[in-house]
Amino acid sequence: MNSYRHLQGHAFATPFTAHSRMSDVILSSSAALLIISRCGIPLGFGDKSIGQICQEHHVDTKTLLLLLNSSIIENYDPTPEQIASVHLDSLLKYLTNSHSYFLDFRLPAIRQRLLSAMSNCPQDLTYVIRRFFDEYAEEVRKHMSYEDRVVFPYARKLMAGERDNHYNIGIFIKRHDQIELKITELKNLLIKYYTAPSGYEMTSVLQDIFTVEIDLAGHNYIEDAIFTPLIEHLEQKMA
Repeated sequence: MNSYRHLQGHAFATPFTAHSRMSDVILSSSAALLIISRCGIPLGFGDKSIGQICQEHHVDTKTLLLLLNSSIIENYDPTPEQIASVHLDSLLKYLTNSHSYFLDFRLPAIRQRLLSAMSNCPQDLTYVIRRFFDEYAEEVRKHMSYEDRVVFPYARKLMAGERDNHYNIGIFIKRHDQIELKITELKNLLIKYYTAPSGYEMTSVLQDIFTVEIDLAGHNYIEDAIFTPLIEHLEQKMA
């Protein structure tokens, strides 16, 4: 079961299909907007269906539908048949673009806004919060860098029919931690101990932190529920 969905505050009951209008999907869930952008699909699709948009932008329709439905639809769990039908290149494009979004855009933007919001905060508290955030961002970078350098190339070799006798997806599973958990600690730190005069700026930063916590949880869920079972399936085919 999608264990992070409760963080979103909503879920939808009816799965999307290739005939669903992309604009309706985006309007129904902001999570869908992030998913399609990471698949390389730009805005401006008018009334076209998901299938039409995927064909235009060379994105595998089944893979995108599984990403959308698994992330948004209530009680939706990928089946083994759906996992086996995933297009690995499309999935890896989504995952690597997600990494770039977090590391190159989202976390740096939050850091900048956080430092600005703490301009009137006591220096010792500012130091603690900044250091906590930087250590967390470095943990995320190490986590995602390992996947980019080791796990994803391994997956591509499997897809090409090459087996690495020194690595398997079980190694990844053992070290795949929930990187969104520590950002929960940052929320608690700010909410409980930030005593400087605060206004909309710090409130807005906290909203950003709540949002990125949900987004990171969703990212981990996709890796655990779709990517990992797919690689296990490929390994079994080569056994």
